[in-house]
Amino acid sequence: MTQSLALEHPLKVQLDKEPADFTRADLLNLVPELGIERFTFHYTGLDGQLKELRLPISTLQHAERVLATGERIDGSSLFPGLLESSLSDLYVVPLYRTAFINPFQPTSLDFICRFMTRDGELVPFAPDNILARACQRFVERTGMELHALTEVEFFLMGEGGPKLYTPRRQGGYHCAGPFFKYGKALDEIVAHISRITGAVKYAHAEVGFVDSVRSDRVMLKGRWAEQYEVEFNTRPIDQMADFTVLTKWIVRNVAYQHGLLATFIPKLEEGIAGNGLHVHVELMKDGLNVMGSGRTGLSDEARKLVGGLIRYSSSLSAFGNTVSSAYLRLVPDQEAPTRICWSHSNRNALIRVPLAWGADPNLAGQLNPQEPTAFEDPRGRQTVELRSADGSALPHLLMAGMVTAADWGLTEEGALEQAEQTRVEGNIFHDEALRSRLARLPRSCVESARLLEEQRALFEEFGVFPPSIIDFVARMLGREDDERLNAELARMPADERLTATRAVMHRALHRH
Repeated sequence: MTQSLALEHPLKVQLDKEPADFTRADLLNLVPELGIERFTFHYTGLDGQLKELRLPISTLQHAERVLATGERIDGSSLFPGLLESSLSDLYVVPLYRTAFINPFQPTSLDFICRFMTRDGELVPFAPDNILARACQRFVERTGMELHALTEVEFFLMGEGGPKLYTPRRQGGYHCAGPFFKYGKALDEIVAHISRITGAVKYAHAEVGFVDSVRSDRVMLKGRWAEQYEVEFNTRPIDQMADFTVLTKWIVRNVAYQHGLLATFIPKLEEGIAGNGLHVHVELMKDGLNVMGSGRTGLSDEARKLVGGLIRYSSSLSAFGNTVSSAYLRLVPDQEAPTRICWSHSNRNALIRVPLAWGADPNLAGQLNPQEPTAFEDPRGRQTVELRSADGSALPHLLMAGMVTAADWGLTEEGALEQAEQTRVEGNIFHDEALRSRLARLPRSCVESARLLEEQRALFEEFGVFPPSIIDFVARMLGREDDERLNAELARMPADERLTATRAVMHRALHRH
């Protein structure tokens, strides 16, 4: 057995093979070796949250049958409105490569599952299967793969009271202890995610900080709130959607163990940074990133990708901004987009092209001339980042929409023109003429629902999104009934407006 690292996938070490190569026999051998008492099947529902089914293991025969055939569930409860109760049985079938030891119950061997029908086919309206279908079509049509990483932002909140060290307002970015108090919880979160996914790039304190949350909700009132971010390295985009949902599950469980409250709500307090869910994507061909071109340029393929995302961006909000408070986050000059445009290293743009070490992958060599070995990175690391989505996003549907947008950009005419017309430089909020020619992002759930209905052919024409899912999301957004919300808030006296705004922000505390 090879020597292992502390945060390496424990099952990869135990079995001495990559997760993609795990077999049923491998997993069955772990049951007696590790004292496994149960399997736990996880899967994502329409609300974007991780669900679970606990299966106690009494015999190896039982364990093998479960791993080979999956188990039955009531699909009508997980997919309300899409399945009738009289025809509601579905299978949940484990993906062996996703096996992990449950960090909160070490005698449980856990799996991410996919939904299948009585005929043994992938359930067409399940969000994870929609994403898988989008990825398969993308590979067939372009000869490339789309990889992604997410930046998952959240608040950890504890009991308020006097503090010896207090950060300044909006001063939390990369804050260290003792100013931020919940570093131990963050370390546990990162360790668990790293051992399961092997894909965490880093974690840090984010801008948002509130020393005493103002709210009518008892569980929030007076709490000390610190914002954090976990960012991944790129992985195939269907895996990244699973990792994102899994991360929320881990964050909430670790917070609970520490007596903290975790939330991913888009906005916690007016004037305080909200919780984004930024998604970076990269085009891969034969194991290499094909996005870069020179020191700061993008390849034609990358610019076509940008053009596709631009074309789909308005209706992508339907999957990325699903509660009313999401649109209180998308305000000018708060490092959140309001207009449809793209730019290099510009956090006010909808799509940002971040630095990617195109010029020199060996920067440390300039500061450490004693280092004898040059570092080379032939793979490439250029990405483009969609910055509109937030903690209310439905990750699988959002990323399926992004794959569909990329598909259009790389295979249809007009993507380069879309990109050229929407490229900007500098702060668009300081240039009225520039800002006025750029289309707006939706400003409410109701507007997002209407745009999704109007542009549904963009998602349905490739056979990726079933009409029933478009209908479901549009109905869900419409129930927010928030089209006139901003106008109503603007007419209120200041104190009344703040109270009403907080009520909107805090009512979605545990949605998604």
